[in-house]
Amino acid sequence: MVPSSIHLFCKYVAFILAIALTASCGQSEYQTDSSAHSAEEALMRDLSPAEEQLVNSISEKGVLFLNKEEQLFAYKYAHLSGPVRFLNKSNNPFPLPYAEPQLDPNDIIYMYDSGFRKLDYYLNQFDTAGLLVLKNGQIILEHYGDDMAEDDTWVSFSVTKSLLSVLFGVAIEQGFIESVNDPVSRYLQELAGTVYDDVTIKHLLQMASGVEWNEDYSNPDSDVAQLEHIRSDAELIAFMINRERAAPPGTKFNYNTGETNLAGSVLKAATGMYLTEFAQQTIWDQYGMEHHASWSLMGEQEIEHGGCCLNASLRDFARIGHLAVTEGVTRDGKKLLPEGWMQESTQPSQGNPGYGYLWWLLSDDRYAGSGIFGQHLHINPEMKLVVVMLSAWDEPISSQNSRHRMALITGITDAARNLGGSSCCSVQE
Repeated sequence: MVPSSIHLFCKYVAFILAIALTASCGQSEYQTDSSAHSAEEALMRDLSPAEEQLVNSISEKGVLFLNKEEQLFAYKYAHLSGPVRFLNKSNNPFPLPYAEPQLDPNDIIYMYDSGFRKLDYYLNQFDTAGLLVLKNGQIILEHYGDDMAEDDTWVSFSVTKSLLSVLFGVAIEQGFIESVNDPVSRYLQELAGTVYDDVTIKHLLQMASGVEWNEDYSNPDSDVAQLEHIRSDAELIAFMINRERAAPPGTKFNYNTGETNLAGSVLKAATGMYLTEFAQQTIWDQYGMEHHASWSLMGEQEIEHGGCCLNASLRDFARIGHLAVTEGVTRDGKKLLPEGWMQESTQPSQGNPGYGYLWWLLSDDRYAGSGIFGQHLHINPEMKLVVVMLSAWDEPISSQNSRHRMALITGITDAARNLGGSSCCSVQE
């Protein structure tokens, strides 16, 4: 059954009225600071001739095939390299205080191939732009690479998928979506009668639609590479429905960035808002993000890439991780997520026991959002530990780099476990 436009409009109006009512009650922490410069004013600037050449080259090559100079510019300045929609910082961000004591970088040692490595080795060897570790919501380690500052943004690539999963939870809590078991055609009527006719939201979140897809980042002719040429929501839908079915829905895992973009279209249709607008009103304003951010678009004034390319600061990616750890509870106790959403999101799926709702599942109930070229958001719920890594690897996917990263996270976890004994990092009230 397709919800009527009147029903969707009423839900949208109710949500906007709730935000307005909050403002009238004086709860300013839910509001963007209108007296400050907007994100667009703060982040946009004129390009130098050399930068214009870089942007032209980035546009011609596509983000998957850049040299190091182009890579570093595109990742840090996504808002200068292509169309984006901006997120304005909160005027009262969720606090991330520095813990006492801090984690000593010299205490972080990890083992790789029977040899010990130190943190400095990893940071230098793997082009690390930023590393931040939270324990119980407090910063125990914060590192920025050359030419990076705390308010600089960096592309997250597929870590964005995990934020999209969170936003689906928010949409369910707000009443825009009834259930993950709803068919996607309930919200996108264009999918009715196509290969996606029997596919549910849950199937998209678990990468298990059963529709064929090629996610080869090294092949310029692959399906995922063709997403670079899609400039609108309508083009995306036309591209996605022109696929063949490879397996029944829900039975086979196949990593598919196109379908997470499609999931973004579903979320936009359900809420009546662009993804950036919905994230602004909930995550950025209500949870409280410290810095301006942007989300890359398919084309000028078009929808965001649902499966890619939120561009935010290191600290705000850490806040997204802490939001997951705390089940989406804001500082004043407001719940952004349905009860048990994160637990549901991190349950093994039928098609892949190592994948949940756009989260990679690890041992000991740990889970992660992970993006190409070394972007990573690691969450350890038991320790309330969040590790964020922003990078510029030479390759989109590298098993060697990933093994180093996982070994380093193990070393960080070991060092953080007993940091300061029981006096460190008590849970914030």
